[in-house]
Amino acid sequence: MTLHDDAVLVLKAYEGQPELRQAYLDHLSAHPEDGMWKACTDGHLTASALVVDPSRGRVLLTLHKKLQMWLQMGGHCEPGDLTLADAALREATEESGIPGLTLLPGGPVRLDRHPIPGPCTRHLDTQYAALAPADAVAAISDESLDLRWFPYDQVAGVADESVVRLVEATRARL
Repeated sequence: MTLHDDAVLVLKAYEGQPELRQAYLDHLSAHPEDGMWKACTDGHLTASALVVDPSRGRVLLTLHKKLQMWLQMGGHCEPGDLTLADAALREATEESGIPGLTLLPGGPVRLDRHPIPGPCTRHLDTQYAALAPADAVAAISDESLDLRWFPYDQVAGVADESVVRLVEATRARL
C-alpha cells in the first residue's frame, strides 16, 4: 500500500468535516501521483500532530521559523512515511525532540486547509494529537525559533484559530 492509498483510507474513515474531507479526497483523486508531495503546486497533503500533556493540561507549540507563528508540530510527507500517522508522528518527534510520543487513538483529530506562500498554493493538513510521556523534555529543532508548553487556556492568546480548534478537538477526544 502506498502513502497515497493510506491517505485515501484514512480520509474515508474520518467522520468529521464532511465537505473538507471530500475536498481532500477529490484532491487525491485528481493527483494520484503527486498529491502527497511538496512538488504538487496545486496543493498537497501534510501531516501534523499537537503534542499534548493531559496530566498537566498543556500543549507544546513551536514558533515556526518561516511563518513566525505558534503552531503544532508538522510538515511535509516524506518517501519513507508508510502512513499519514507515521508522517505526523515523525514530524512531532523531530520538531519536539521528545522520544516516546504516541498518537491519540482514533485517527486524525481535525483537517485544516490553508494557503501558503510559494510555488505551491495550499496545504491540506491532516492533524493528529500526540501524547507526551510523563517525563517529556522538549528540545528545539532547527525548524523552530522557540518551543514552549502552553496551558490549554493560553493557546488562544498566542496561536491562530486553526490551532485553537485543534486544541479544542483534542481535548474533546481526550
